[in-house]
Amino acid sequence: MTIAPKMTLTLRVLAHLLRYPDATLCAHLDELGSALHGEAALSRDRLVELDQLIERLRAGPALRAEAEYVEMFDRGRRTALHLFEHVHGDSRDRGPAMIDLAQTYERAGLLLDIGELPDYLPVVLEFASTQPPKRAREFLGETAHIVRVIFSALLERASPYASVLAAVLARRG
Repeated sequence: MTIAPKMTLTLRVLAHLLRYPDATLCAHLDELGSALHGEAALSRDRLVELDQLIERLRAGPALRAEAEYVEMFDRGRRTALHLFEHVHGDSRDRGPAMIDLAQTYERAGLLLDIGELPDYLPVVLEFASTQPPKRAREFLGETAHIVRVIFSALLERASPYASVLAAVLARRG
């Protein structure tokens, strides 16, 4: 995975697009789209796909978007956005891995919100956005195999969210 020198804002936008589509997120969709286009860190094709997701979130009833999100990410094990669930499942190994990741964030000055788990992909992307390009590339490279699994599952389900994971996996720079 390659992080373009100017990918900081893009990673943050991708993180937001993977969060629960509540009223706050939906109120900022225009800003998110503008930020993606302004930074121009992704290919034109990726931007078009992300624009389609943003438009879908904007155009449809809020309850539909929320229900689709829950069905996609909270009820599908292969599409879960908690990365360690793919690696450790419910085993005891998950706890220490979460602690290690949280400590990595803390050492870098990123504090998690109460109830936010460190292996949640939007948190991982937010953290990567705060790192120098080389460190972000290495950090995201460690998770790329899991992101590919989620991406493949989203593609199988024809989810518009696959575009966000495709952008995370995009090779640029």
